[in-house]
Amino acid sequence: MLDYNLILDAAHRLKKRVRRTELIHAQHFSDKLGLPLYFKCENLQRTGAFKIRGAMNFMTAQPRAALSGGVITASAGNHAQGVAFSADLLGVKSVIYMPETTPPQKVFSTRDYGAEVVLEGKNFDEACAAAYREAEKTGARFVHPFDDPLVMAGQGTIGLELLEDLPDLANILVPIGGGGLIAGIAKAIKETHPHVRVIGVESAAAPSMQQALKNGKVVTVPIRASLADGIAVKTAGTNTFPVIKDLVDEVVLVEEEEIALAIVSLLERNKLMVEGAGAVGLAALLNNKVKRISGKTVALLSGGNIDVKTIAVVVERGLLAAGRYLKLKVELDDVPGALARLSTEIAAARANISIITHDRRSESLPIGRTEVLVELETRGAEHIQEVVKHLTGTGYHLEVIR
Repeated sequence: MLDYNLILDAAHRLKKRVRRTELIHAQHFSDKLGLPLYFKCENLQRTGAFKIRGAMNFMTAQPRAALSGGVITASAGNHAQGVAFSADLLGVKSVIYMPETTPPQKVFSTRDYGAEVVLEGKNFDEACAAAYREAEKTGARFVHPFDDPLVMAGQGTIGLELLEDLPDLANILVPIGGGGLIAGIAKAIKETHPHVRVIGVESAAAPSMQQALKNGKVVTVPIRASLADGIAVKTAGTNTFPVIKDLVDEVVLVEEEEIALAIVSLLERNKLMVEGAGAVGLAALLNNKVKRISGKTVALLSGGNIDVKTIAVVVERGLLAAGRYLKLKVELDDVPGALARLSTEIAAARANISIITHDRRSESLPIGRTEVLVELETRGAEHIQEVVKHLTGTGYHLEVIR
C-alpha cells in the first residue's frame, strides 16, 4: 500500500537523479481567472514528463538481482521514456510495449534512450496486456505505469516539492489517467496539509476514474481518440482507486476543444510547450469546470512530449475554439470577378484570408455556380459574428464549417 514514508524515501532516492522542476507564477492566467495561479512544470523534466520519477524510484528500490533479467513495461509514451532513461542509467535492458497509435516522436525518443520498442495493440490497455504476457514468459521485471506503490511514491515527490515552494497552497489540479500521479500527490499533500483541495482532471474521451468513483469500484469504460493520449486509459488502477477515493476532493472532465485551446494558450502566453494530458488542468480552470475555487492554485503541467504533426492540428483546433480562425463554404456565380468581389467584402469585414480554394466541379452545384472554401484569420467570437453578418448581408449564401 502507498505510505507517506514511501514518498519520503522516494524523495531521498530521486534527489540527485531527477530534476526539481520549476514552479512559476502565471500572471496572465491569474489576471484572467481572478486567482493566483502557478504552473508546476514537469514538462521540463529530462524526459519531458513526470513519469521519470515513478520509474526511477521503482527501479532504484529493487535489489540488483531483481533487475538482472531486464525490465519491461507498457506505455503511451511518457512512462516509456522514464523507464528507458532509468534503465540506461542503471545499465539494465528495457523492452517497452507501446500502442500502434503512439505518436512517432514518443517512439523515437524512447528508442534514443536505448530501449527496445514493440508496437502492439490499439490502445494502452492492449499494449499492457501484451507486455504482461512477455514479462511472464521472459522473467523480466514489469514496471507498472501507475498501479504500484513505489511508482505512486515517486510521483508523490511532486507534492512534497509543491509544499516546500508554496506552503500556503490552496488547490492543486492534477491530470488523471490510471491514477498513479494524483494518488501519490494527494498522499504527499494531505498527510501534512489536509485542507488543500486536490482536484483531478480527465479527458471526457476517457473518464475511467470518474466512472469508478461514481460506481464505487473500478470499471472499464469505452474510450475515444484524444489529444490527451497520455491519460487515455480504459481502466483505472485497482491500487490507485482507493487512495483517490479517500483523498481526492473532486474529479472533473474537459473536452477536446478545451484541451486544444489550453495548449495554444500556454504556448502563446507562457512560451511553454505542453502535451494534451499536461494541459487539462488549465483547460478545466479556463472553462469553469471547478466551482468555488479561490486561493493559491497550481495546475500541474505533467508533460511536454507532443508530436510535431499533432501541434499543427492542435493549433488549428485551438484557434477555432478561441474564435480566431473561421472556415466558410461560399457559393458564387461562376462569372469573372466574382472571387475578387468576395475578397473585397472579406477585407471590408476586416478578416484576413489564410487559405482559399475555388471549385467549380462539384456534382452538387447547379450549372453556372461555383463553390469557394475560404479560411480566415479573425479576432474572436464577436468578430466571427460580424464577418458572417456582413457577408450574408451583402447577399452571399454561406456555411460555417467546424
